[in-house]
Amino acid sequence: MCTIGGCDGVRHPLLRQMPSGVSAPPQPSSATEGLAPARRSGNINATCMKDGRGMICTRRDFTIGTGASLAAAALAPPALAAGSSRMLSNAAASPRARGLYAYLWSIYGQHVLTGQQESNFTPAGAFREIDYLEKLSGKLPAVVGYDYIEPRDQQGVNDRAASWYLEKNGIPTICWHWGAPDIGTGYENSKRDFDLPAALRKGTPQSAAMWRDMERIADLLDDMQSRDVPVLWRPLHEFSGTWFWWGKHGPDRFKALWSAMYDYFTRDRKLNNLIWVLGYAGQNITAEYYPGRSSVDIAGADIYVDDYGGLAPMFAQVKAIVGDTVPITLHENGPIPDPDLIRPDARWLYQTTWHTRWIMDEKANAPAQIRKAFTSQLYLSKDELPMLRQLRA
Repeated sequence: MCTIGGCDGVRHPLLRQMPSGVSAPPQPSSATEGLAPARRSGNINATCMKDGRGMICTRRDFTIGTGASLAAAALAPPALAAGSSRMLSNAAASPRARGLYAYLWSIYGQHVLTGQQESNFTPAGAFREIDYLEKLSGKLPAVVGYDYIEPRDQQGVNDRAASWYLEKNGIPTICWHWGAPDIGTGYENSKRDFDLPAALRKGTPQSAAMWRDMERIADLLDDMQSRDVPVLWRPLHEFSGTWFWWGKHGPDRFKALWSAMYDYFTRDRKLNNLIWVLGYAGQNITAEYYPGRSSVDIAGADIYVDDYGGLAPMFAQVKAIVGDTVPITLHENGPIPDPDLIRPDARWLYQTTWHTRWIMDEKANAPAQIRKAFTSQLYLSKDELPMLRQLRA
């Protein structure tokens, strides 16, 4: 759970290690083989370290969720059969969106992209975290996260995200802390209840308010499309938790809301620059919330913990639902997983450290640990990306 001052990080009790046995992610297809950075290792089981430093964090990994939820996730069938197409869910996706997605598939299972969420509300400005990482490690994250949370800065978000892709050669991901439509904007209002069942019925005041907000956000994403910028679009995040209004009404109504947004953005507004990221709350990962491969391009989960473990059990819970049909991401995190503790069969597509104290407080992320991640062979930073604007498919 994230606040304007950071994330409260609802922590789950440390349980015993979950047994291994998850198969390794698939190897890249020959169609995208040439897109990966030069330092990519062909051996998916290799342990990659540039130097001889030992582990800084030696705490064991842990299992998230109850035994019952883990058993249910393990038994859930994949949404699509293994070997399904690695195309975007939107058949009309833009060439740059398809090219970026092909690149993401080409490195998935072999490397993890570094990521960082910006904060746009501090006197130091929106580049505070990015500047801190560069000063500390000499590197910049491959992925930067933005948020449409504040209406007065939504155009600023677009300008920074577009610049990150077009000028800086980085990957933008955008989320939206959506304030309850009939109350107002802002983080606190995103935690207020909203009558979603009424909003899903035509002709109600709640429906009018919901569609008004979605139209405004679609306009912003259309501005990004006009600049030919592909976006990792991560709406309705942590939907399987109960703290945001879109997660308070159960899986069926969440899926109806996801479908309504996807259909409106994709079919009505023809926003073909979006790569749709589905982000579970790590405390509750179950198949009943999954909208299906037809409207999901990347799936993932998040959790805020107090160690540098690789979170392999959480990866396995998501994989039990989506199989190998989409890449799996750590869409938010506190401590950056230690590269030595990320298992070969549980390599996230990318990670996105939350802003303010989660990256800048040494208790959450020690400087030595940040440097270790950003300079490791496993993680890829912005300087190791191909020329993104040239990736078209």
